[in-house]
Amino acid sequence: MKKLKLTKPKQAALFIGGLLVGVLNGLLGAGGGMLAVPLMNKMGLDTTKSHSSSIAVIFPITLVSAILYISVGQVGLSDAMPYMPAGIAGAIVGGKLMVKLPQTVLRLLFAGFMIWAGIRLLTR
Repeated sequence: MKKLKLTKPKQAALFIGGLLVGVLNGLLGAGGGMLAVPLMNKMGLDTTKSHSSSIAVIFPITLVSAILYISVGQVGLSDAMPYMPAGIAGAIVGGKLMVKLPQTVLRLLFAGFMIWAGIRLLTR
């Protein structure tokens, strides 16, 4: 696995970017990946690695956010349980598909999802 060569400015950008990813995920309950993927692309990872690495970054952040939301009574675990089996199945299918899709298709899917999410937020 190739290691990224990080200059001081890149290290600072990664720290600030990581902080923003965590804040966005904690504040909105999700969405950190939408910032993490472009950040990782900018740092030199290809699209497939950026998407898969984003999941590795977002998982612990999401876990911390979920624990905080549950501990302050914002959400009950029973509220989320009905979505988990299908979500896990979808994650397995998506993970297997991602490694087979060309990078251009991944970029288009990601961009389309970001545009769709933005439009939904603006129109609701």
